[in-house]
Amino acid sequence: MSTGFFDVPYPVNEPVKSYAPGSPERADIKAKLSEMESKVVDIPMYIGSELVRTSDIKDLTPPHDHQRVVGKYHNGTSEHAKKAIDAALAAKSDWENMAWEQRAAIFLKVAELAAGPFRQELNASTMIAQSKNIFQAEIDAACELVDFFRFNVHFMTEVYAQQPESAPGIWNRLEYRPLEGFIFAITPFNFTSICANLPAVAAMMGNTVVWKPADSQIYSANVIMELFKAAGLPDGVINLIYGDGPEIGDVVFNHPDFAGLHFTGSTAVFKHLWKTIGANIDKYKSYPRIVGETGGKDFIVAHKSSNAKEVATAISRGAFEFQGQKCSAASRAYIPDNLWPEVKKYVQEDLASFKVGVPNDFSNFINAVIDERAFDKIASYIDKAKADGQEIIAGGTYDKSKGYFIDPTIIVANDPKYTTMCEEIFGPVLTIYVYPADDFDATLDLVDSSSPYALTGAIFGGDRYAVQHATQRLRHSAGNFYINDKPTGAVVGQQPFGGGRASGTNDKAGAMQNLLRWVSPRTIKETFVPPKDYRYPFLSEA
Repeated sequence: MSTGFFDVPYPVNEPVKSYAPGSPERADIKAKLSEMESKVVDIPMYIGSELVRTSDIKDLTPPHDHQRVVGKYHNGTSEHAKKAIDAALAAKSDWENMAWEQRAAIFLKVAELAAGPFRQELNASTMIAQSKNIFQAEIDAACELVDFFRFNVHFMTEVYAQQPESAPGIWNRLEYRPLEGFIFAITPFNFTSICANLPAVAAMMGNTVVWKPADSQIYSANVIMELFKAAGLPDGVINLIYGDGPEIGDVVFNHPDFAGLHFTGSTAVFKHLWKTIGANIDKYKSYPRIVGETGGKDFIVAHKSSNAKEVATAISRGAFEFQGQKCSAASRAYIPDNLWPEVKKYVQEDLASFKVGVPNDFSNFINAVIDERAFDKIASYIDKAKADGQEIIAGGTYDKSKGYFIDPTIIVANDPKYTTMCEEIFGPVLTIYVYPADDFDATLDLVDSSSPYALTGAIFGGDRYAVQHATQRLRHSAGNFYINDKPTGAVVGQQPFGGGRASGTNDKAGAMQNLLRWVSPRTIKETFVPPKDYRYPFLSEA
């Protein structure tokens, strides 16, 4: 076998297309939407070399038109989980022994296919199944997905390049082995790129994976698997299954070869899985790696020196893009009373101009929330705020007769510890607390203590001393912290993403740190001329 130290193409972020009227990409996505919406796709599970179909067939419906069926998927059981684990373990030896540059080539091809021939299929599937407008789909399903694969290949080479020093006469080296067993990836509905990255980053480092997506993301997950297959990913490396979470989890978390969990989802589910893994620790061959990104109660804090228009724009974008269904979306804001009249005027003007509707009408800024369960939960918070006498200055209305539409809503709370200032809502609802402009320190204490989460947050201010003070005071309040910018929009290779406290393990998707979690280093020391006498010089009498 020929070998070498290979330089991979240096990663650059995929440019975001504009989809402006008259642009070729606008025509392309319109055509792809029309094509995909005209048919009902049959979606199997992918287990080893098999496309698995079952008698338990379930409908997939768009959130913005829940009476229309766009796909049918074949639901699995515990037996399919067992088969997926078997397939992952069967594929493991060949995959982990494949030269790293061959694995890299597969995932670099994934990036090129996603940037080119698969781009609009990824975008359209995300618009249809997750109700994202074209810009939100483009920055997620196309650009961030491409970025994950290009940058992770680069990070992989950085991991492998980290080697120890060697003293004269010996050679020390580190071998980065995949984990011993299989990885279980559980992915959310809200980002197609995350759903591709969670199983793939572990696979890139030589692991084999069982992947279970959220039911509401299966439509675009199927496109991801087609993309992986087109790039030449061998059978059994990533196995895609569907089914009841607890039923599948019972198989996975009781298996002796379970080696790691890569998770994005709710805090409650993640805590439950962590407890389950802990309770089963004696069953495993090794200590499983647990990597998770969960909830957030993300904040914007404005200092009295802020620019009101900048703060208002950060609210309008940071709280309401993709209907607030981003882990990073602003959900609470603290505005000083000297700026409040201006900020209120600007955000009310912004929200009054928002159009709400289906994603294939490109004039709509806001689309539907993901499903009825989410709709009912979000609506209950709005109803409670009304009943509790909180002021609603925008929105407050909703309708699920055709799609799960909730108008972007701003609540002004009279209590900084009011429910919607503290609890995660995960929808298009922002709560604002107006504080006395000179009570900045006390407000920072509120920001830090009002929520168990610590994912993203933003400070606005023209006074650099105030910005510095807030940055230090809130150092544990957010894993991604923004100065004079909205708390959303982390870019792979620029702002590694993840938070602490109840928001997760902060293993930073889109950074080398995450890849290190999926390897187990082995130190190798080779001595060229071994000693032939046990006696050390100090033992001599003279």
